[in-house]
Parts: sequence; C-alpha cells; structure tokens
Amino acid sequence: MSVAEQKLTRLTAAGRFDLCCPGECIRMLSNASHITYNPRAGGCGRMLKVLLHGACSYDCAYCAVRLQKERLSFSPGELADTFLGLWQEGIVGGLFLSSGIPRDVDLVMHELVETGEILRRRGYDGYLHLKVLPGAARADIHDAARVADRISINLEATSPDRLGGIAGVKDYRQDILKRQAWVAEEKPGHHTTQFVLGAADETDAEVLSCVADQYRRIRPSRIYFSAFRALPGTPLAAHPDTPGWRARRWYQADYLLRDYGVTPGDLRAVLDEEGFFADRDPKEVLAARRCPVNVNTAPRRDLLLVPGIGPKGADRILALRRVRPLSGPADLVRAGIRGKAAGRHVTFGGRETVQTRLVL
Repeated sequence: MSVAEQKLTRLTAAGRFDLCCPGECIRMLSNASHITYNPRAGGCGRMLKVLLHGACSYDCAYCAVRLQKERLSFSPGELADTFLGLWQEGIVGGLFLSSGIPRDVDLVMHELVETGEILRRRGYDGYLHLKVLPGAARADIHDAARVADRISINLEATSPDRLGGIAGVKDYRQDILKRQAWVAEEKPGHHTTQFVLGAADETDAEVLSCVADQYRRIRPSRIYFSAFRALPGTPLAAHPDTPGWRARRWYQADYLLRDYGVTPGDLRAVLDEEGFFADRDPKEVLAARRCPVNVNTAPRRDLLLVPGIGPKGADRILALRRVRPLSGPADLVRAGIRGKAAGRHVTFGGRETVQTRLVL
C-alpha cells in the first residue's frame, strides 16, 4: 500500500464522525478508501468522507481526532489528485471534506477551499460538501459556499454552557453561532449542522428548543444527530454511551418538524417528566392521543399525522379519493400505505356515512 493510500485509509476512518446521511453506513470498498453510501446527498450514492488533517489542537472531550499522535495530512493538491483518481475509476461519486485543526483555523480553511477549487478547475462537477471550521473567516465561508454544493458547521451541543463542559476552547456564540449565521447567508437552503447527543448530558427538551430555534432562525436544510460513544483516552472515556435509539427518535422527530407540520409544542407533549423521549416513535405517541383520522375527509396535514403515511402517501390518498372514496385496507395498499401501521389510526367513509374504525 502506498503512502497516499495509507493516509487515505486513516483519514477516512477519522472522518466517520461527521454525518451526512441519517443512518449512514461506512463500508470498505478497497484497501484504500472508506465510502459512505449516501443516496440522499445531492444524488450521490458513494461519498468519500475524509479529513484534510488528521490531528487537532482543540480540546473537544468526545473527539477521537485529538488522540491522533501522527500528524497525517494531505496537501490540497495531493487530496485532489487522490480523489479524482477514485472518481474517474467510478469508485466514488462525491466528496465530503472536513479537517482537524492542527494549527491556525484560517490556514486550514484556505486549504479546504483550495482543494475544492482545484477539483472544479480540473473538471469535477459532482457533489462536494465542505465543512466550515469554528472561527472561520467570513471570506473563507464565502469562498467555500461558492465552490461547494453544501457547507456545514456543527453545533455539537445545545448552548454555551453545554458546549463549555465538553469543549473549552470553542466559543459557542462567536466561533459557532456567528459563523453559522454567515453560513446561512452565504448558502441559503444548502447548509446543515450536527448535534452529539448525550455528551454534554443535555435533555431532549433542550435539544428540541435548540432545533426549533435553528429551523426558525437559521433554516438549515437538515440537522444530523450522532449518539455519543465513549472513546478510550478521551476525558469522557468513562461517560455512559448514548443509546442508538435516541438518535433514531431524533431523526423521526426532526422529520415531523420539517416535513409533517408538527409543532415544537406538539413534541414537548411527548417528552417525559425529565424532558426525554421514550424509545417509541414520537409520531405513534402523538397519534395514540388523537381521534382516528377519516382518510376520505381529512386535510393533508391530518393525514400526515397518521403513522405509516408520509408526504407522498398523503398526496396519493388525496388523488385517489378525488376519483372515489377509499373503502378499506386494500385502498390504503393502492396508495402505498403500510396498512398495519396506519390501520389503528384511520377510519373510512364519506362525509354522509357513519365512520368505522379499521381494526387489524
């Protein structure tokens, strides 16, 4: 294995902590590269995720990059050559580029942008996601937005106090929130962020308030959630792991907020007395508290609150019932709806008929 291949293997492995798809998986396709299968990232189904620098001078207590003793890194030209070779061979279809911060933030941001510029000059027209580093200059964020399809900066925690407990070097308001506002201005509708759930012992109520504020104020295209995992050698090595189901519940809650018309107030009613979600789909919890929905008369918003019915399913129901009323489970199947999931929460019948609840 060449030196470049060794660096690629190590720096892609270190890049797995930045997410770009809910439930993403990383697979080894060759001896040289880890590829993230990510069909939702701008049409890219094979994403190379890699760090430009594998060492970091920051003190994030949950991060594996700070443990790296070897200062492995690519130059912009070297990484561009390596990626283009994989792309031209059809091994990868997109690039997610982040970095540790071994030295001055501005220097590393210049290198991230330069890598993107080299790729574009050399004919790469595929998907490119560049990570914006805490404390990045406005000019570098502008240039990253110009060259990349998507840019992102991670919140990691819900507040200055929570971040201060796990990352003392970063200033939450100046280094992250201020830069995130610039990111949103430079790339509206094409930026994301990420939380590390559980590292700072925040409640889901705190996460909900922060997420709601994000969508109201910054409008990210989406938010990613990573369940904290204790890593040997870090200050949080003895901290309990966050169960994976908590991240899954947050992705479900996030879909409800973004795509289903559910309000933060609706979701607050699902939290327990300590401010946490239970290990149950929040959409099912909400539906269990509501009356069954008549699929022939309900508006689209109410259809979306039924477990098993998403935006496409709701639209198909609306189209079918314009032709004739839906009369039973077979019509739900015609609409592409999982009848068993929806059946406990729907009724059939027209406006003039007695509603009968479907029991499965």
